[in-house]
Amino acid sequence: MKIWWSGTALPDRRKDGEMTFEQIIYTVDDRIARVTLNRPDHMNAVTLQMLDELREVFDLIDRDDRVRAVVVTGAGDAFCAGADISEGARTFEPSAGETGTPVLEDLRDPGGRLTLRIFNCKKPVIAAVNGHAVGIGITMVLPMDIRIAAEDARIGFVFTRRGVVPEACSSWFLPRIVGISKAAEWVLRGRVFTAGDEADAGLFNYVVPREQVLSRACAMAAEIAENTAPVSVALSRALLWRGLTSSTPHDVHPVDTRCFYWAGTQPDAHEGILSFLEKRPPEFTMKPSSDMPYFYPWWDESGE
Repeated sequence: MKIWWSGTALPDRRKDGEMTFEQIIYTVDDRIARVTLNRPDHMNAVTLQMLDELREVFDLIDRDDRVRAVVVTGAGDAFCAGADISEGARTFEPSAGETGTPVLEDLRDPGGRLTLRIFNCKKPVIAAVNGHAVGIGITMVLPMDIRIAAEDARIGFVFTRRGVVPEACSSWFLPRIVGISKAAEWVLRGRVFTAGDEADAGLFNYVVPREQVLSRACAMAAEIAENTAPVSVALSRALLWRGLTSSTPHDVHPVDTRCFYWAGTQPDAHEGILSFLEKRPPEFTMKPSSDMPYFYPWWDESGE
């Protein structure tokens, strides 16, 4: 199965009104969605089908107002060993399809389509990197908001050792997370390292023993679900990520002013203040699926 893909429509995986998945597991429990990469016999190596299913599940997450936070992890001992390269030397060649030789300018790699989908998610996403994460296995977690890794997990941006280049928009994400010097070192050397060895580099919020990864991620997701307003979280997430493209704080000031004063007129702000004054848990009622401000999104999505 080719890893590169030109962007045709996703297959219909609905059955009896429910979404069915074969290579991921999706559950929602107590307002937390858990997405598990589920090819443990192959160390959860990525296929086109898995990437499609992941994009579809994030569409589902954004529509489901039960979901307040998302945890992504892997089945078995690995998080994700990278792309499934079972086709051998031609794995990364684009498929010609019915039109003959593909036009490179028209192609969009499916890993990038996934990371852009996660980037645009309205819910906070926590990566629970429970084991090895290499290639697309590590670049897919870059647009996630919080990353927790097992200290013995082997991490690798190995593209130059495979004769290719970083994909999945990682050349944008990685330097913004760890800085250009560390990003260049990891990408240009292409070496594999343990999360524990690079715990201070900034890629992971927490590096913990393997048995603590998922519980730490779920506890953080529960804290978000129990204490925060979902529309506020969606707007805050967008402000943080979109602010990375602004050259000065003067560019950010108009949009965060608009968001702040719009939010201040909404029921969730009233509830947030009253619940604090009355010393009780808040009961936020606004929904990201239907109650986002009229000016959201405020950015141009035409390139995505």
